[in-house]
Amino acid sequence: MEIVAYTLPGCNHCTSLKELFRRAQTNYTEVMVKRDMLLEDFQKQYPGITHFPYVVIDNEPIGGLVEVVKRFVAKGLVTSSRRE
Repeated sequence: MEIVAYTLPGCNHCTSLKELFRRAQTNYTEVMVKRDMLLEDFQKQYPGITHFPYVVIDNEPIGGLVEVVKRFVAKGLVTSSRRE
């Protein structure tokens, strides 16, 4: 599974996404927008995307943190159990 995660510096959801990848023991490539690529280049590549993180898995645009969590739960890579 090839994962590319587009993130922004200081983004809390981006930090949570990286924690999800750690918990799932999943390798990924992080592209930090504004550091590794210009925001304008990201917007040209993914027009209409205004939120971060933004994840692409095996060249398929997935979306943000919530969409990745749903996919990982469905594939059994993480559980959806809540702490009480």
